[in-house]
Amino acid sequence: MRAGLMLLCLGYVLSQFFRAFLAVLSGPLENDLGTTPDDLAFASGLWFLVFAAMQIPVGWALDRVGPRRTAAGLLFLGGGGGAAVFAMASAPWHVSLAMALIGVGCSPVLMASFYIFAREFPPARFATLAALMLGVGSVGNLVAAWPMAWAAETMGWRAALWGLAGLSAAVAAGIAALVRDPEAVTGEARGSVLDLLKMRALWPLLPLMFVAYAPSAALRGLWAGPYLRDVFGLDTSQVGQATLVMGVAMIAGTLVYGPLDRLFSTRKWVVFGGNLVAALALLALILAPDRGLLLSVALLAVIGFAGASFPVIVAHGRAFIPAHLAGRGVTLLNLFGIGGVGVAQFVSGPVHAAAATQGALAGHVAIFTLFAGALALGLVLYLFSRDSLD
Repeated sequence: MRAGLMLLCLGYVLSQFFRAFLAVLSGPLENDLGTTPDDLAFASGLWFLVFAAMQIPVGWALDRVGPRRTAAGLLFLGGGGGAAVFAMASAPWHVSLAMALIGVGCSPVLMASFYIFAREFPPARFATLAALMLGVGSVGNLVAAWPMAWAAETMGWRAALWGLAGLSAAVAAGIAALVRDPEAVTGEARGSVLDLLKMRALWPLLPLMFVAYAPSAALRGLWAGPYLRDVFGLDTSQVGQATLVMGVAMIAGTLVYGPLDRLFSTRKWVVFGGNLVAALALLALILAPDRGLLLSVALLAVIGFAGASFPVIVAHGRAFIPAHLAGRGVTLLNLFGIGGVGVAQFVSGPVHAAAATQGALAGHVAIFTLFAGALALGLVLYLFSRDSLD
């Protein structure tokens, strides 16, 4: 099981990489393919929406087929195949197609781990284990920053994508060989996503799940790059270094969040307090978007750190989900989390384009305002949730 979880963690490293690497490739892709920030926002949004849409069949497959074959098959076909399509891209729509395929490939790896945690470990340890998987896997977020910028400038982005295609296929083969499926649930085994949606305890959680991850993921995955270039004149390598800081903060936040529910004996208020800090950091960027490079990078880092509440929200919801629906339960929560980022990326492109007619700075302030408003609404609805500790 340990070796299998390590391979799933490596698969999640790839997932984190693929959702974030477009930020540092925006310049090279514009030069080679003629892509615009709006094109990349669409491609990034497509990754998240396809990833989110896959959570329903992935949840069914985890409960019925098991995590080994589900994760290995999709990562091989979607991850390896999508990276190969990206490497051969000659037009902006090819990037979107590749990102959609990669979204399919990345969709099962984290949830396969969460399924194993939910089935094989005590419920009280779920948040800590999930945070550890997220934190270690988020190394991919770091590799997608300055190292990817360096690779694009030295060997070229196409060669780097071919290497990623081979690595994705190799990791998929390792998952197929080493992951062990938990034993099947005996007794009551019926149920569906509709049964989960009828659970009133989940209703106040889902809106915050939809908006909490969007600011950090969308900014780190795409908008930080254009923002830092347009407002502060950074080049590709400098953008990579700045986003690396945000990536480190996201990893640190994930690891810090993990044990806080047990430390403070509450999940609800850990989640609420952290996301309130993220909302305040977004407000600061709205009020002072061009005050200074160090301030802006620091605020992006705060958003990344404070917005890393994903594992605690999942643990909050997981406590209300019966064992025979564990796979569909964690994937439903993930659908809202990842789907929110996808919707945010689709919406953010037109919002940026409309506001940017008043200047580049106005376009980025509009993005910060969009994320801050959505997060504030999610926090208000989350106040009606029932706390959970098990």
